[in-house]
Amino acid sequence: MTYFDAILLGILQGATEFLPVSSSGHLVLAQHLLGDFEQPGVLFDVLLHLGTIVAVAIYFWRDLTGLVSSLWRRDDKAAQQRFMVGLLIAGSVPTAMIGLLFKDFFISLFDRPVIVCIMLLVTGSLLWLAEQLRNREQSRTQMSLVDAIVVGTVQGCAIIPGISRSGSTIAALLLRGVDGETAARFSFLLALPAVCGAALLSIRDLDAVAAGTIMPYLAGTLAALVTGLLCIHLLMGVIRRRRLHWFAIYCWLAGGLGLAILL
Repeated sequence: MTYFDAILLGILQGATEFLPVSSSGHLVLAQHLLGDFEQPGVLFDVLLHLGTIVAVAIYFWRDLTGLVSSLWRRDDKAAQQRFMVGLLIAGSVPTAMIGLLFKDFFISLFDRPVIVCIMLLVTGSLLWLAEQLRNREQSRTQMSLVDAIVVGTVQGCAIIPGISRSGSTIAALLLRGVDGETAARFSFLLALPAVCGAALLSIRDLDAVAAGTIMPYLAGTLAALVTGLLCIHLLMGVIRRRRLHWFAIYCWLAGGLGLAILL
């Protein structure tokens, strides 16, 4: 893998992980178009996701420190934050179960770009429905246990390349009546344990990485981190202005164009 390939894919990952257009889907299509791209397992993909997770940790550092410190604080805000920790744990359970049970099946889909294009069309439809059906007047900022379990299940299914993790989880919460900014914040925080778990499962692939390709891997990860920080800020603004339908149109165009090229 060249530095150019790694940085290009890192920028693509950083942009598409947070913008609701499926990072895994774009990576699969980009790697397919590059032609000579090779990696052991999905290690490079996981490292790029790890870069974007560091971006989440930096952007939401105040939220994360509040959640962690709430475990020993006893003020009123701490009680709410402990409840949020419980919701994040509850949401992570179905994600982990789906990932562990269907890991091999999901990985097999990464070599099938036609499936990716079809799933991009599905992502676009989810975003469109969420934008059209969300209740803007009665949206709530307080999440429930059912919300967490639903969004955790959706996140587990979003391992399928072409299904946007951020897009599908935010759409699911919007359809359940959760406020857009609350939905986006919870979606990003819920990604932390999921991606860290995937990174741990892929550590064994390090042995298959040639020594000369370690630095390009790291360069791609850094590119994903920097681009991710910029795109988190962008998406939070998009959510506030209720403009998700533009990403739905993009997913439809990308999926349709991909199918036209591949077929």
